[in-house]
Amino acid sequence: MHRRLVIIGAGPGGLAAAMLLALTGAQVTVLERRDRVGGRTAALEMDGFRFDTGPTFFLYPRILDEIFQACGRRLAEEVELIRLDPLYRLRFEGGGELRMHAGAERLAAEIARLAPADAVALPRFLADNRAKLDAFRPVLETPFDGLRSLLGLPVLKALRRLNPHRSVDADLARYFRDPRVRLAFSFQSKYLGMSPFRCPSLFTILSFLEHEHGVFHPRGGCGAVMEAMARVARSLGVDIRLGETVRHIRFQGRRATAVRTDAGEYPLDGLVINADFAKAMATLVPDDLRRRWSDASIARKKFSCSTFMLYLGIEGRVEGLDHHTIYLAEDYARNLAEIEACRELPRRPSLYVQNACVTDPGQAPPGCSTLYVLVPVGHQRGHVDWAVERHRYRALVLKRLEDLGIRDIESRIRVEKMVTPADWEHDFALHRGATFNLAHSLDQMLHRRPRNRFEDLNGVYLVGGGTHPGSGLPVIFEGARITARLLAEDLGLSVPWRELNAGRTGVMGKALLGEVT
Repeated sequence: MHRRLVIIGAGPGGLAAAMLLALTGAQVTVLERRDRVGGRTAALEMDGFRFDTGPTFFLYPRILDEIFQACGRRLAEEVELIRLDPLYRLRFEGGGELRMHAGAERLAAEIARLAPADAVALPRFLADNRAKLDAFRPVLETPFDGLRSLLGLPVLKALRRLNPHRSVDADLARYFRDPRVRLAFSFQSKYLGMSPFRCPSLFTILSFLEHEHGVFHPRGGCGAVMEAMARVARSLGVDIRLGETVRHIRFQGRRATAVRTDAGEYPLDGLVINADFAKAMATLVPDDLRRRWSDASIARKKFSCSTFMLYLGIEGRVEGLDHHTIYLAEDYARNLAEIEACRELPRRPSLYVQNACVTDPGQAPPGCSTLYVLVPVGHQRGHVDWAVERHRYRALVLKRLEDLGIRDIESRIRVEKMVTPADWEHDFALHRGATFNLAHSLDQMLHRRPRNRFEDLNGVYLVGGGTHPGSGLPVIFEGARITARLLAEDLGLSVPWRELNAGRTGVMGKALLGEVT
């Protein structure tokens, strides 16, 4: 008899796990409460305009391509990946800008225009982070099931390069003196919902990944990648059921035996939870079954920032605006402090704007554009009433767009959607509206993060940004691979993708990027 596996949530981690677990011969069912796949990475469509709901940067496709290869497919044949150059444009409110080019020589020349003394350090920064990421690769690929894993050989080998008690900004200060240049290589800590002044120095590898391996735009957006994953999963026999919310998990002791939706009950031999970790625990698992991750324990944890979003369908083109533009507040430290305190909204916020139609005109009707506007803000703690603040903050953000040089926008808006932290919490079921899950502080990484084989329950496994290795699409895909292997091995199923992974030459060098551009 086939083993019955249920996955709660069709986000990137759930879809990647479904693809791999289908290869084991198990019967795999994915239950997704929304009407489309992708979770926060889904596409949003309004009157012919198409937006990514969440992630817009597609980085380091190697891991996902390996998952596709294990399924007998190639990512490049399922989704067109367009490599961007420049990667993005940085505008500093205090003066100056940088277009971050893909090639090291052009990037160094661009940095030299802003801070000549810092350009010479670029090769050393890239070389050191190449070695750092290579050292940390086995850690990202290893499940952490306790302190013993922390003392394992992969971590011990990596420690000498990680400087865990140094922040991202402090580490970058060893290379770059100009704070604007340091911001250019540290704003990526926001992918983790953290400040570069607090984020562990390991995460300088985020900017390195962009410069070493490229920033891509999938034609149709990152949502198109999710749709391709679902297409392949279904071709392998995975049953993806949309609009079906899991209401209850049935337990015998601590072992999950079934889940219930409004459509009925699904008996199971293994359960993968891809829903937001803290929200899923509070709503689906009785508190007395959770020892390490009780409600009281979760309440003490640190969570990432949230985001205020505007998705704007614009009549006409937006001239002079790159595909990706990041506008960094002059008092960036204060901006971050306001976000972390969660007590007030940033008064002069930094923001990110995607103008996808300069690369992918099909994202909008002919002659129109899409603007995706993201503003980091604090997560929900009850200090900000978004029912009152949403329209005031919208006006402030549109004014900030004017400061960026994007004028005459409001009169050209044909469609619009606003998402606040309250919406992330209530509509997307994110705990406190924290869009990047649990923070990636030192005390919430590796074995201190919820584990892929969930330690509080039997037969329950986790994927997504709330578990090891953490947030960000490439890391989530790696986490799905860890989780799928653990589940398959625990149930005595074959792990046919193991041989493909064993043949890799390492996360750094040869990758597969030449094959997916």
